[in-house]
Amino acid sequence: QRGAIFLKLEPDWEDDPEIRHRLQRLGFRPSPQTVQPRSTIVVDLTPDEQTILMRMKSKWRYNIRLAERKGVQVRHGTAADLPAFYELMRITARRDGFPIHSQDYYAAVWERFHAEDLAALLLAYYEDELLAGLMVFRFGQTAYYLYGASSNRHRNRMPNHLLQWRAMQWAKAHGCTAYDLWGVPDEVGAAVYQGREVPTGEGGLWGVYRFKAGFGGRVVRTVGAFDAVYRPVRYWLGTRVWPRVRNRVPL
Repeated sequence: QRGAIFLKLEPDWEDDPEIRHRLQRLGFRPSPQTVQPRSTIVVDLTPDEQTILMRMKSKWRYNIRLAERKGVQVRHGTAADLPAFYELMRITARRDGFPIHSQDYYAAVWERFHAEDLAALLLAYYEDELLAGLMVFRFGQTAYYLYGASSNRHRNRMPNHLLQWRAMQWAKAHGCTAYDLWGVPDEVGAAVYQGREVPTGEGGLWGVYRFKAGFGGRVVRTVGAFDAVYRPVRYWLGTRVWPRVRNRVPL
């Protein structure tokens, strides 16, 4: 009635042929255009902290302790720290070649979730220098690592390893039983769910995958994206034609 072209669903359900068939019987079609990562790594937070650490790769446990020994301290940030966090996001985006949102976007996300005690901004410092930061969110019994960034300095002090561990501790203290590291290459999830050997790759999310895989979590692949189409011609133009045109337009 309001002119919608299609409705996209990305259910938080693990990949299962029966669920896919059920969605298709309800009129949804599989869509290659996703908004959220289909494959991720989830760390089980139900054991005690020592058990969680022991499930990590030994190098990751070592790096967490190394960061502490080398003087890295993690503090909880406030709204006043958002500009500094955003500058880290800009540095990371330039270094690793990925797009980021505007500063106002991150501020809006922080304000809405932190007001309900559903988010934390964790910042890693060496002395008084900000090295890295992340935003962690919780909903129900799951915590989600959505945004992270780091400077180009003191990377040998392993601030990102300690940050992730502090985020898991925060999540566990708030009653979460799972910590979602939010996104790895879907080739990994597909291989795990099909019983194949996990491939290796370079660039893109592959470096991120190797970092996240060290925290001892389980690869989880969801059913993916499905669309209910109300206006087929506009849907075809918007999902097939416009992306090709957009890629040809210089930005």
